[in-house]
Amino acid sequence: MAPKYKAPRGTQDVLPEDSWRWQRVEAAFRDICRRYGYGEIRTPLFEETDLFVHGTGPGTEIVNKQMYTFEDRGGRSLTLRPEGTPSVVRAYLEHKLTGVQKLYYVAPIFRYERPQAGRYRQHTQLGVEAIGAPGHDMDAEVIALFHDFLDAIGLQGAVTHLSSIGCPNCRPALSAALRGFFGPKLADLCDFCRARYETNPLRILDCKAPADIEARQGAPNALDHLCEECREHFAGVRTQLDALAIPYEVDPTIVRGLDYYSRTAFEVVHPSLGAKDVIMGGGRYDGLAEMLGGSPTPGIGFGSGLERLILSLGDKQLPPRLAVYVGAASPDAHQSAFALAIELRRAGIPADLDYTGRSLRAQMREASRLGARFAALLGEDELKANTVTVRDMDTGEQLTIPRAQVAQRLAAQRAAQAEVEQ
Repeated sequence: MAPKYKAPRGTQDVLPEDSWRWQRVEAAFRDICRRYGYGEIRTPLFEETDLFVHGTGPGTEIVNKQMYTFEDRGGRSLTLRPEGTPSVVRAYLEHKLTGVQKLYYVAPIFRYERPQAGRYRQHTQLGVEAIGAPGHDMDAEVIALFHDFLDAIGLQGAVTHLSSIGCPNCRPALSAALRGFFGPKLADLCDFCRARYETNPLRILDCKAPADIEARQGAPNALDHLCEECREHFAGVRTQLDALAIPYEVDPTIVRGLDYYSRTAFEVVHPSLGAKDVIMGGGRYDGLAEMLGGSPTPGIGFGSGLERLILSLGDKQLPPRLAVYVGAASPDAHQSAFALAIELRRAGIPADLDYTGRSLRAQMREASRLGARFAALLGEDELKANTVTVRDMDTGEQLTIPRAQVAQRLAAQRAAQAEVEQ
């Protein structure tokens, strides 16, 4: 019988056989952020719609086409979070945070776009935001943090594509050059880019429409229009990345598609995803706080889709092993097996057992399926002698251990094994 309900298009259920991959990547990200001195921030799932209209940009694809917006019972227009940065900067301003704030988040993001491999209408974003630091060393730090994170999860071969899109002082010259270039080609551009021609021609360079990609070949280079301060800032970022031996390429086509970006813009690409190879995007947003009603405050950050990282990793990760499967050889032994499993769990040892009355042979098949390192077996003989038979599932070796010593002995065995594996 077919199920009555299914997950909405563009969403997914992450089942236990896969969720451990998410947990490992998230844990590695949290650990790297902790090492770099970033603290976690958790913002609401939805915000006032105007936050994203003003923060992300009224002419952006996110605002025009991708936001999940609704009116609540009080008549307020609210939007499910389509990106992380405006919410974090809003929180920074609302709570009157001061000094340099280094923040990270692991958060669901909602965008109405065409689902494809590694890209969902609800996805999870790993992000960092460093607010209050204007120097190029912070630009290099957030890029270094991401590369260290990739090393921690075993994803090799990623390269940062790096550019600068200037500041309000030098952007007008670039905008004028772009209007001069695209003016004769307006008829070839999509409807959105014809509007962008008037409001922010730089965003034409970020459009993914095939016709627009063709039309922008030979467009003015953003790096050729930087003011002296922006050139010095960009050179400083490159010097820091060179000193850290972080792989990067200067790529003037990296402009990012949001209004709040300034100066440094970057993407990290990985060849495992083919043409859709971007696994992280970010940049500096020194004008965003002011756009949201605050004082001018420098900031820089990035966002990375967790699902795309999982896709890039493929099967490189090994699933976690269950430490102990407690097997009962008879119905009379089940209560003792249940009590032993609880005792092992309370001692910090992952343990499981059968709940359906299967034969011991079927229980051992289940132990193998779960990847159990040990099987703790209880039958009539063990109950009479107050012992437990412990089987090494890798070697088949068995030991009889006094019942009172099982948790202690297995904990010591696991610690010794972990030391060997390190």
